[in-house]
Amino acid sequence: MTIIRQFQPDDWAQVWPMLQATFATGDTYAFAPDSSESDIYRAWIELPQATYVAAAGDGAILGTYYLKPNQVGLGNHVCNCGYVVAAAAQGQGIARAMCEHSQTEAIAQGFRAMQFNLVVSTNERAVRLWQGLGFQIVGMLPGAFRHVRLGYVDAFVMFKQLVD
Repeated sequence: MTIIRQFQPDDWAQVWPMLQATFATGDTYAFAPDSSESDIYRAWIELPQATYVAAAGDGAILGTYYLKPNQVGLGNHVCNCGYVVAAAAQGQGIARAMCEHSQTEAIAQGFRAMQFNLVVSTNERAVRLWQGLGFQIVGMLPGAFRHVRLGYVDAFVMFKQLVD
């Protein structure tokens, strides 16, 4: 059974290696593959409004996501999230569960919509999942992502209205 809960400081020992391994691939996130632990801690834990983990019954962290306003001021009713699933837990519905959880949390925290700013077009599994959860591609950014193996690839802006 997977439990999604707020991040606790003790979780970092499991979250950091997961984030580091994901970002090191240079194929899904704009973080530099050699980002420092302190830079990622600030970006993933300190700056967001909230950070969550998906944990197995035995306490193993299977995934993590953050929730934050996408913009300040007059745009702060739209949130942004980032999701990472541990390599060993991929394909088990963890990302779907976290995205569904994040939408419920976003509404509870007063957000009206969710926007993903840089969904790498070659990350077909993520694009398919987000579309299956009701997100629409509302923009395409030509060559906006510098993929470590493929070079410059397109990225999508994806959006979902959460509240009418």
